[in-house]
Amino acid sequence: MCTAATPGSDALDACKHYTDLQQVPWDIQKYYHQRYDLFSKYDDGILMTDSAWYGVTPEPVANKIEQHIAACAPSSKAILIDCFAGVGGNAIAFARSGRWKRVYAIEQDKNVISCGRHNAKLYGVDQKISWYHGDCFDILRNELSPLGQYSVIFASPPWGGPGYGTDAVFDLTKMQPYSLQQLLGLFRQLTEDIALFLPRTSDLRQIAKGNEDPRRIKAIHYCMEGASKACLVLPNPITYGHLTSPTGHVCLLWTIRFDVDCCGGFRETVY
Repeated sequence: MCTAATPGSDALDACKHYTDLQQVPWDIQKYYHQRYDLFSKYDDGILMTDSAWYGVTPEPVANKIEQHIAACAPSSKAILIDCFAGVGGNAIAFARSGRWKRVYAIEQDKNVISCGRHNAKLYGVDQKISWYHGDCFDILRNELSPLGQYSVIFASPPWGGPGYGTDAVFDLTKMQPYSLQQLLGLFRQLTEDIALFLPRTSDLRQIAKGNEDPRRIKAIHYCMEGASKACLVLPNPITYGHLTSPTGHVCLLWTIRFDVDCCGGFRETVY
């Protein structure tokens, strides 16, 4: 049975705070160099599992994502459900904003969720987040479905699959362990207000095909040091504020690119 998560000493054993490069496994050392981009409070004792370094959203990007979702979500939606919360990068940003009455964070890995709860406390938002340990499909169906009409669902799913890092265009039907069709099929049983954080090379035509009005798809790329980290996709009917395409016409897909500068600000380009 899925229940709200509580931390345990056995889980915390897998959560680590590296303080010296020599401690860090070679395959995540490049991420260690970016630790203050990932969490500005890293030196306060941020905890992560080794695998979490690959997937955590950099803090400036997480904050900008929250601003975009908050700007476009209907005012009646006061709950944010983070379906793959990891060590808390996005959930913390949602909770800090003050826009949401409650953030529900779901994570399947007990070690990772213990890190997330700890990190939320460091940012002073541990009382604003309800953590759930288990499979997001089970928790959404069995525990959070009554909240759907009041919620926006945010999902940064495991991308998985051998082609993620090599394919020029990422096939969203091959995401593992959940495909695009499975995710949208479940989410739309609860709400149409959905935001997906996906690989930067995602084939957005696959999302457009499943929309009643594909012209309303918006893709927002978030970049640091000139490189896109990933993109936020806002399916129908969620809309990105009141922006129109650069030409003033409605188009099938258009992209907004935000580049973070060295001071944490963003430069916006629409194309």
